[in-house]
Amino acid sequence: MEFTVGGRLELRISADDVGKRVSVRSLTGSGGAGPAFTDTVGVLTSWADGVLSITRRGGGIVRLEESALVAGKVVPAAPARRRGPAADARELREVAARGWPAVETARLGGWTLRASGGFTGRANSVLPLGDPGVELDAALAETVRWYGERGLPALVQIATGGTDTDELLGAELERRGWTAERFAVLRTAALAPLADREPDPRVRLSRRPDEVWLGAYHRGSSAESAEDALKVLAGGPSVWFATVPGDGAEGGSAAPAAIGRCVVDGRWAGFAAVEVAPGRRREGLATAVMAELARAALEEGASAAYLQVEPENTAALALYDRLGFVDHHSYHYRRAPRG
Repeated sequence: MEFTVGGRLELRISADDVGKRVSVRSLTGSGGAGPAFTDTVGVLTSWADGVLSITRRGGGIVRLEESALVAGKVVPAAPARRRGPAADARELREVAARGWPAVETARLGGWTLRASGGFTGRANSVLPLGDPGVELDAALAETVRWYGERGLPALVQIATGGTDTDELLGAELERRGWTAERFAVLRTAALAPLADREPDPRVRLSRRPDEVWLGAYHRGSSAESAEDALKVLAGGPSVWFATVPGDGAEGGSAAPAAIGRCVVDGRWAGFAAVEVAPGRRREGLATAVMAELARAALEEGASAAYLQVEPENTAALALYDRLGFVDHHSYHYRRAPRG
């Protein structure tokens, strides 16, 4: 990245640029050959009392002393991706919410409060798509009250790294003591290439998950949330479930070798719950499951794919890289402080 004009480093940002995407260079020490610098790119979320806060694409917040800055400038939004379907973050957030529908919802202006007995953060958190219609203090108080009545922690899902995401809200929540947890990346890909292989007769598709499928899904094992989990999993516009029976599966009673889920919503096919039994990994079963689900989604008119994955799940990331998925934006949750 280039910071110089006529060979000189220039600082061309100020507190007036809060909310904009910036690139800054800061002094981080000195090495054997001279000063050491660090470059940081992200949304400038605050500049006060001599300290800047910059939210990176993945949601992490970097704080820099103003005195350490040596150069900086406002930069354009991330360039359009060369691969993958075009979509803004709002469209994908709305699609993902419909594809993983909460059991109970309530509206607070542009916010949607979602609850499903604690089954997954996505179905038990606020989706903040716009202004809550009241002052933030009142919105957060109502959020805490609503979730408290349901015996759930108050969580707000914060998207980052897009052109219309929640960096400023996330920074404000952090200032108020709401802690960050459960980071994830939403990735997209063209759908047709996923199905570009011979049909695999090992993969069985169904419209609802049976007990065998549910027993293999590691997130659905809580007895307290079993009913809510089924409502979330089976909800959505058009849902498909894939199962690869395990060895010696007579009548489908043995633990599956692999499972997966796909929900079709217009042009989008959302993949989730792709899991392979530990003893059956490295056999291409995850790819086979996704291929058969993609084939079903293509027949319904879908053309684009999305999924959500934790950044530390390196095996899944490698698989999705091979299948053509690219990062679209990130998200994490902010949890209300106790008391």
